[in-house]
Amino acid sequence: MGKHLVDELLREGHAVTVGSTSRTEVRYDREPEKLRLDRENAGSMLEAVQGRSWDVVYDMIGYSPDDARLACEAFAGRTRRFVFISSLSVYEPAEKAQAETDWLPYGYPATGTDRSSLGYAEGKRQSEAVLAGAEGMETIFVRPPFVIGEDDYTRRLHWHVDRIANGLEIGLPAPEARVQFIRSDEAGRFLGWLKTAPLSGPVNACSAGSIPLRELLELIGEATGRTPRITASVTDENASPYGVTGSWYMDHGKAEAAGYRFERLMDWLPGFVGRLAASRPRD
Repeated sequence: MGKHLVDELLREGHAVTVGSTSRTEVRYDREPEKLRLDRENAGSMLEAVQGRSWDVVYDMIGYSPDDARLACEAFAGRTRRFVFISSLSVYEPAEKAQAETDWLPYGYPATGTDRSSLGYAEGKRQSEAVLAGAEGMETIFVRPPFVIGEDDYTRRLHWHVDRIANGLEIGLPAPEARVQFIRSDEAGRFLGWLKTAPLSGPVNACSAGSIPLRELLELIGEATGRTPRITASVTDENASPYGVTGSWYMDHGKAEAAGYRFERLMDWLPGFVGRLAASRPRD
C-alpha cells in the first residue's frame, strides 16, 4: 500500500519524501525525494531527519515498541501528524464487527523492546501504546485487515488460487469464520485522505463487508473451474495463510462518519479473484 500512497500524494501535487534503506527498488508514477535510512537504527534515523520537517509522516514498517519510541524521538516536533500503520491483529477474533473502542492503546503496558521480543500482534499493540503517549505530534493508528492486490508480495490470496486450481487441499480450522480485506490501492487512497482528515487515535480501514472463508474459496473455485478441497486436518503443507480460528473483521463507521466512503467488498472481490485466476501461468 505504500507505493499507492506515494503515487496518490504525488498525483495531488505534494512534495513527498520516501525514507528507506534503498535495498529494494520501487517504481513510482513520478520520482519522490529519497532519504536513505535504517528504520531500526537510532543513529541512522536521527541523522536522516536532522534539520528536516514534514506536515505528515507515515510509518509503514513499525513493528515494535522500540520502533515506536524511536519514531517519537525522531519526529516529535518535526511533523504535525504521525500516521502509524497498525493492524486488525490488535483485536482478538470475535463474532462481530469490531470497533476501535474494542481495543484501545491508552494505558496499555509497553513492556517489550525490539522486534524479536514480541509477536506481530503484540508488537502492534505495544507500538500503539507508546505512540498514544507521544508529545509534540498528533498520532493516528490505522488498522487494516488483510491487504490484497496484484502487487501483494505476501501472495496469500494467490496461494489459495494456485492450490484450488491444482486440486490441492486447503487446511482451515474454522471455514465458516468471516474475514475482511482492503485492496492495496484503496488503502493507499485512504492513507492519503488521512493527511487532513478530522481524525485521531485508532481508525479501522477496511472494505465494507466481510466474507466467510468457505465462500471465499467457493469464489476461487468458480473462477478456476475447480471444487475447493477444504480439510480440518491442518498441516504445515496445507495450512491456509488465512487460517484464523474465529471471525476477524471490523466496523468502519469511524472513518465513514469523518467523510470517507470505502468500497463494498463484494463489488470488487469476485472480479479481482477472476483476474488472479486468469493470470495464472498455464502448464
